[in-house]
Amino acid sequence: MSEASGRSAAQDGAAGAAPARPDARRMTGGEALVASLVAHGVDAVFGIPGVQTYGLFDALYHERARIRTVYPRHEQATGFMAYGYARTTGRPGVFTVVPGPGVLNTGAAICTAYGASTPTLCLTGQVPSGFIGRGKGHLHELPDQLATLRSLTKWAARIDHPAQAPATIAEAFRQMGEGRPRPVAVEMPWDIFTASAPVPAARPPAPYAEIDPDPAQLAAAAKLLARARNPMIMVGSGAQHAGAEVRELALLLQAPVVSLRGGRGIVSDEHHLGFNCAAGHKRWAETDVLIGIGTRLELAWFRWGEMPRDLPLILIDIDPAQMPKLRPSSGIVGDARRAARELAELIARTGPRRDSRRLEFEALKAGLRRDIETVQPHVAYLEAMRAVLPRDGFFVDEVCQSGFTSLFGFPVYEPRTFVTSGHQGTLGFGYSTALGVKIANPSKPVLSISGDGGFLFGVQELATAVQHRIAVVAVVFNNGSFGNVQRDQEQGFGGRVIGSELSNPDFVRLAESFGMAGYRARSPAQLRAVLEKAFAADAPALIEVPVERASEVSPWPFLMPRIS
Repeated sequence: MSEASGRSAAQDGAAGAAPARPDARRMTGGEALVASLVAHGVDAVFGIPGVQTYGLFDALYHERARIRTVYPRHEQATGFMAYGYARTTGRPGVFTVVPGPGVLNTGAAICTAYGASTPTLCLTGQVPSGFIGRGKGHLHELPDQLATLRSLTKWAARIDHPAQAPATIAEAFRQMGEGRPRPVAVEMPWDIFTASAPVPAARPPAPYAEIDPDPAQLAAAAKLLARARNPMIMVGSGAQHAGAEVRELALLLQAPVVSLRGGRGIVSDEHHLGFNCAAGHKRWAETDVLIGIGTRLELAWFRWGEMPRDLPLILIDIDPAQMPKLRPSSGIVGDARRAARELAELIARTGPRRDSRRLEFEALKAGLRRDIETVQPHVAYLEAMRAVLPRDGFFVDEVCQSGFTSLFGFPVYEPRTFVTSGHQGTLGFGYSTALGVKIANPSKPVLSISGDGGFLFGVQELATAVQHRIAVVAVVFNNGSFGNVQRDQEQGFGGRVIGSELSNPDFVRLAESFGMAGYRARSPAQLRAVLEKAFAADAPALIEVPVERASEVSPWPFLMPRIS
């Protein structure tokens, strides 16, 4: 279609330019989109309606028995809620916003999903078909929205006719499911959402071709490991679905399985081979072969210092692009579950057999626990939260002192139950993300922790929790500052504090003004008691924990030992 012609593709299609397929039925663009979502098993959409997307929301209304529409109070929250949904289920999270400012408001959530390799689908509008690329200043027009989306996502496309919706959405789901999962986006012009035409039935995409692990690389890895006395395994988000296989490999090698963020819980912290980042550092100097599974190895090349050039590296990753970045001795491209299983089977056949290191590693972890008890008051508060949150409950962290400490001070027992913003470190993501986690896991308790600064980035979502009855329990640590920034200014910039001191509301009264329960806990014992009460109520709740910033012990010696 010529954009200058002023005619839309939908108008051309409605005129009967081509015969309809036998399985086609007449639909609007919005109806075609929603039918495609239903066909792909979508049961929740997070979104805020606007004039460009009225046709989509009308279609969602008609399918409200099959798709729940959750509407938060800020567009950024739609993306974070979809992120929380996807992060804890492994299924795509879907959100929708208006074009232009709406899309840009979701940018932090999109880049968080991209950085943390999480499948989310952004559905957005566009100016009317005849105005795209004209630069006439139509409502919410961007110079090139599709190009903007392509710079933030794995894949993005436009639907110019209702009949294109099934194939385009199928391709979106294929892109999210093939290889490394990441966010994608689909836009539809304003007029196409309400234009109608014959639309073929939605069909799921053909399964993508799985990459077979290279037997030569597996053999090279097994040879390296046969000589290793102290191998270490590091895991990230790419191994979340491969817990049993990783654990079997670790048992054969008697190798600690170390995680920083996305890999937490793949091997339980209760297992003698389940190591957090602080425990892993205790073994780093003795490591003679490193195995990375679904991870960028941030601990090895950044937090613990430059990785030794002569340290053999075995890398298992679904993304071939990781191989030239990390230059492993053995690079195994493939799914973490299958590659770990095949490597374990090869090692089991070729040996050698290794004695258990349970007593050694349990002693190491017990000693570390005594060390990290010094990081107060947050270790004590985290212990109180762990005592109340069930083993399969969800813990959503935030960029705050307690959140940093949780990376090594909060035991995790199952994959996907510890939710972070990954390497983006997105301040303010936590509470909105936790709401999406709860929508995806309605029968499981969800605990959100935030600092006072980050929580106020998304405080309006208290209204969302109340309106939609989303029973997230939020703990807000109030130290009256961006605590990490203020510490850095005091220690590294001669005490010249600027922009880090905060004036806050009374968080308890604030929660109550939104219609939810508000509590205050001044000690770990009080926090434990209030948490038990809040979870038993199965309703939204906020707990403020006042903290004297001067009393907070820095967690950074355990997170960045190379510079501490």
